Amino acid sequence: MDKPTILIVEDNKELASGLADFLADTVTVKNAYDGYTGEEMALEPDIDLIILDIMLPGQDGLELLKNIRQFGNDTPVLILTAKDTIVDKLKGFQAGSDDYLTKPFHREELLMRVKSLLKRAGKLNKETTVSGGPITLDLAKHTTTVAGQLVDLKGKEFDLLQYLLENPEMIITKEQIFDRLWGFDSETSLSVVEVYMSNLRKKLKPFAADSMIKTIRNVGYIVEVNDEGRESD
Repeated sequence: MDKPTILIVEDNKELASGLADFLADTVTVKNAYDGYTGEEMALEPDIDLIILDIMLPGQDGLELLKNIRQFGNDTPVLILTAKDTIVDKLKGFQAGSDDYLTKPFHREELLMRVKSLLKRAGKLNKETTVSGGPITLDLAKHTTTVAGQLVDLKGKEFDLLQYLLENPEMIITKEQIFDRLWGFDSETSLSVVEVYMSNLRKKLKPFAADSMIKTIRNVGYIVEVNDEGRESD
């Protein structure tokens, strides 16, 4: 399968160029630096994914998104913006976006979300397993093993471990976890992340795999495949 083609609509040329270089191993990148050019290029048939900034010269990203959706274009769109309020995010989803990432962000997080959207659209070969140290997740069967022994992880516990293992040696904040796994559920608070993390560690502890997950105080968590360095709570 040829590499997917994505369009980055971002007026900061230095940022756009840096993202293009970072994503080059996974995708072919096209760039647009204003809203009107971005809209024209977004309608090209070879575009498999759009990374879209909100604040653009010409017309803003939300107008661009609304316009291409009115044309019947269903290309996945990842909004990339400094606006991070719930209202701003809801506006993006109401306009037709598929995902949302706020600046500043980890490039690895962007890559993960790009891959996820492309896989969902059938534009990237899906991985069937995710591994880290002795842990292996079978994404098709939704099963977890540690050194070949089955661990019973339910729903969000599995999703949480998958998220961590897909981003090894990288600090993931509680806010990133909450946004990724629970989104905009107003009935749920950020503390739910700690509850599920505690449950996950308890289930991994009998297999001595809980020590892979480290707590970075007042920030979030990190999975260390080689169990060295930081102390966990």
